[in-house]
Amino acid sequence: MSPAAKDQPAGFSLAQYATCLNGIVWREGLRFLHQRERFISALVRPLVWLFIFAAGFRQVLGISIIPPYETYILYEVYITPGLMAMIQLFNGMQSSLSMVYDREMGNMRTLLVSPLPRWYLLFCKLLAGTAVSLLQVYVFLGIAWFWDIEAPPIGYLTVLPALVLSGLMLGALGMLISSGIKQLENFAGVMNFVIFPMFFASSALYPLWRVREGSAVLYYVCQFNPFTHAVELIRFALYGQLNGISLAVVAGCTAAFMIGAIFAYDPSRGIGRRGPAGGET
Repeated sequence: MSPAAKDQPAGFSLAQYATCLNGIVWREGLRFLHQRERFISALVRPLVWLFIFAAGFRQVLGISIIPPYETYILYEVYITPGLMAMIQLFNGMQSSLSMVYDREMGNMRTLLVSPLPRWYLLFCKLLAGTAVSLLQVYVFLGIAWFWDIEAPPIGYLTVLPALVLSGLMLGALGMLISSGIKQLENFAGVMNFVIFPMFFASSALYPLWRVREGSAVLYYVCQFNPFTHAVELIRFALYGQLNGISLAVVAGCTAAFMIGAIFAYDPSRGIGRRGPAGGET
């Protein structure tokens, strides 16, 4: 070994880690900017629920005074946090779709065999997807504000940590799911068994006490649904309050999903079992 090689420090410097993070985030941001239909669809979906669905059910579904609300609220005010979480849910699954595409085209395989730790590369990808979802959520909140659906001014700031944590959880879930999908064509079918059950079996559209009146079994399903706690974490944070149980559940699920994704993307398992040409070995 040459003296120059011996003098090189082991591992990577903070600047190298920062360069990797910057590159992955910029790549995800540029991809998002070049896919304008993705941005439009991310907004149209919750706006349809807010302006059409909520308007139709406003007189049917009354919302009593429940935390964090201190007075009676309109139905569209209630579902706004759930629609914010829905944006992050769909964005997390779309980021997973890009993982499947990149893996088939070879970009993700090249990235994962780089000298940097695999967990860090996956975490950078997760942060990039979460950053994109934050932009979408705040644009949605801006449109809702013009519709007279607004939170306390401080709520737009206090909700940011909750959005980051919920975005990480839903992105990690999508990343974990993507590790088991071998072909892009199978992704849409799998997502139908994830997105819609998580969204409808939660407190996004109806208070849990109303769900319990209709079905005790569904109530407990909603209670054990991580998406419910993501919605409640966002709901309380939007009004400057903290839901400790939801915070613990979302943080725990984020760690569990991320560890599972790192394990699944291990070269001795997951995609590492695929052949050099992308086929199964």
